[in-house]
Amino acid sequence: MNDEAATTAAVAAEPGFALFDTAIGTCALAWGARGLIGVQLPEENGEAATRARMRRRFPDLTEAVPPESAQKAIAAIQALLQGAPDDLSGIELDMSRVSEFHQRIYAIARRIPPGQTRTYGEIAAELGDKGLSRAVGQAMGHNPFAPVVPCHRVLAAGNKPGGFSAGGGALTKLRMLDIEGARPNGMASLF
Repeated sequence: MNDEAATTAAVAAEPGFALFDTAIGTCALAWGARGLIGVQLPEENGEAATRARMRRRFPDLTEAVPPESAQKAIAAIQALLQGAPDDLSGIELDMSRVSEFHQRIYAIARRIPPGQTRTYGEIAAELGDKGLSRAVGQAMGHNPFAPVVPCHRVLAAGNKPGGFSAGGGALTKLRMLDIEGARPNGMASLF
């Protein structure tokens, strides 16, 4: 490897964040040496609001051209939000800033295929305690990796949408489920 190639590789490995367009609006992701450290669904007030949120979440990072691994993640997220049935399981996440309990919840959520849903209670039961439903809901509300960790596929009791912390709230959640062809309780599309 020549000096220029080595410099380019070192620059590409620097942590940073980037915005990208999707079918539901401008999303963003941040990366570090061990994978993605955050993903951001669109803010209601557009690209500038999404950029501002990333700067608040990651004040030490600069906006940059993403390295190849982040570019692949961007392409996969864009495809998912266009209706491709990719579960995004190939995207590496750096969960060093995430509690072990939330990591367990996110691992379960990542196994939910596109177009399918589970409830907070079902995930709590898989954790071994149905009484953890509220904690599962809180973990979904603090998910730093949506939609790679597909919190939009996790519903409240009775397959009701429940909350959603992304811009647009539950309506965005329902829109994402509609793109995937999910029909909780056989409900018709709202879009």
